[in-house]
Amino acid sequence: MKDYRCFIDGGWVAAESGDVFESTDPFTAKQWANMPKCDARDVDKAVGAARAAFETGEWSKINATQRGHLLRRLGDLIARDADHLAAVEVQDNGKLYAEMRGQVGYIPQWFYYFGGMADKVEGAVMPIDKPDMFTYTRHEPIGVVAAITPWNSPLLLLAWKMAPALAAGCTMVIKPSEFTSASTLELMRLIEEAGFPEGVVNVVTGFGQDVGEALSTHPGIDKIAFTGGEVSGRKIAEKSAGNFKRLTLELGGKSAQLVFADADIDNAVKGVVSGIFAATGQTCIAGSRLLVHDSIHDEFLEKFLALAATARMGDPMDMSTQVGPVTTQPQYNRILSMIEMAKGEGASCVMGGKPAERPECGDGWFIEPTVFAGVRNEMQIAQQEVFGPLLSVIRFTDDDEAYAIANDTPYGLAAGVWTTDMARAFTAAQKLRAGTIWTNTYRAVSYMMPFGGFKNSGQGRESGQDAIYDYLETKSVWMAFNKDVPNPFIMR
Repeated sequence: MKDYRCFIDGGWVAAESGDVFESTDPFTAKQWANMPKCDARDVDKAVGAARAAFETGEWSKINATQRGHLLRRLGDLIARDADHLAAVEVQDNGKLYAEMRGQVGYIPQWFYYFGGMADKVEGAVMPIDKPDMFTYTRHEPIGVVAAITPWNSPLLLLAWKMAPALAAGCTMVIKPSEFTSASTLELMRLIEEAGFPEGVVNVVTGFGQDVGEALSTHPGIDKIAFTGGEVSGRKIAEKSAGNFKRLTLELGGKSAQLVFADADIDNAVKGVVSGIFAATGQTCIAGSRLLVHDSIHDEFLEKFLALAATARMGDPMDMSTQVGPVTTQPQYNRILSMIEMAKGEGASCVMGGKPAERPECGDGWFIEPTVFAGVRNEMQIAQQEVFGPLLSVIRFTDDDEAYAIANDTPYGLAAGVWTTDMARAFTAAQKLRAGTIWTNTYRAVSYMMPFGGFKNSGQGRESGQDAIYDYLETKSVWMAFNKDVPNPFIMR
């Protein structure tokens, strides 16, 4: 049994309460670690440390180029320890080691990219219309950032926040999911080794009602960057209004994959399988609605089911495993309840629809890859985010109907388009109301491309050049050269 401590002001400390909570391995359904159960007192300490580091500490005195060096050093250390970090994530969240190792191996690119951007943020001289004035803008860090991360890809989604925030000169307090705190705490050892000053990055572990709410309401927090569910995101937005915290919110989706009659069916089948069953469907961009043209519906579904049936389930540390367990027991129970709801709505279960009882799944929280056909878009199974290995199949007859169905959801995070007609591909990119549109591919991400959603899928963007500006304030500076002060009662 491993006992972790939280990381505050450069030190490893127990929670003020002295309490801990369990972290469970989803594959074995057994406890493997204890985490500090923090509360508002720990949050106050962490925010105080971050505020001091930002305003008067060593961090406040180093320049942007030096910040960039630290970020690149951190990227190197993550690359060095990628095997270990990935293994910790698998034990904590049950996702495939093959995927987690790929993610962790890619994470350094965010720190290299934003490390390079740290000293490239430039203000501008304005050709102002006022006489005898010199004006310019400068960009300054927002201040103390709270990063609240989910359980499905803890380190990757933390890197999306941490790299631009630190490059901008902010300091941070991190709250990882109570289900997957270990890898974030392991990362703090690398923060120490890289040489970040004390208080720049802090981690408090615990539950939403204790730690998340305290961060959302704390007057010392200037910005919150959150990835998680819509309900939690709405609560954060409400609680953070006290001092008008800046917000970046990525809140999930109900993404559609549109397969047109001219698509390369074999490639589309592979892409749709990947979009919903990779990561056990536990990803915000899961392509959980399959919209397929009526003329190829039966052929496509037959090929899809044949490929999906070959999915190998079992130990996520085994490189041959393709579908792992559900990360948490509450989520496992929720998925099963939504399967029953879909059956009650009249959808036809053509694959799966029950817990996996294969010997290789052991005592873990496994659910068979599940497909419902005959789904109508107004059904709850087509409107609510399941966050599990469950696909809803919907027919369409023409392009306009496909776009209307795809857009008829409260969410707008992503969409997939499968077509060999490039004119249709460009039209779909225009018509679909989502933050990311993939054509003839799915689940591709990059540190160079902005990511975020429309509608209830959130606000703001992560990654790409613009991301650093979400952690900066723009200041306007005016300098007058006329020694004669004009009439003080008239705006100039």
